[in-house]
Amino acid sequence: MSDVKIVQRHKIVAFYGVTETSGSTTTTTFYRMKKFTQLAKSQNPIEYGRQYVDEPFGVTDVMGYNPSIAYAFDKHRNLPVQEDIIKITNDELLGDDAVRPIIIVDTETNDAWKRDFAVIPNSEGDNINVYTYSGNFRCKGELIKGTAATADDFQTVTFTEASN
Repeated sequence: MSDVKIVQRHKIVAFYGVTETSGSTTTTTFYRMKKFTQLAKSQNPIEYGRQYVDEPFGVTDVMGYNPSIAYAFDKHRNLPVQEDIIKITNDELLGDDAVRPIIIVDTETNDAWKRDFAVIPNSEGDNINVYTYSGNFRCKGELIKGTAATADDFQTVTFTEASN
């Protein structure tokens, strides 16, 4: 069992799609989500539970998922991801204007999972020492499996969808 090893938290990182427009060209860059103090994913399964009359126990099936990611960060300047979330928060963006793609990457295997999330701000400024923001990213689309590639040591990534 010498090939078994624990995976450190900093080896599984998230990348947030920031869309920028220059003239008539629009590009989305997936930036590493830096300086976050929390990025905790909850699967939030949708369950169907019942008990059949001929059995003395109940049964449950998972019928779907509604994942969310709780986030919190200390405000830093010149970080595109934080700037975008702060814009969504301060401008009170609604609907599709507050939806962003996020890619979760295992940096040891380059396995990646991409999904659109609604950015749901919750609170800000609740720390006496530094200015903070928190909220949730809530599921807004299907999970897409793939791989991630990087040319800058995982500061940004490109995503390639897996062929099924």
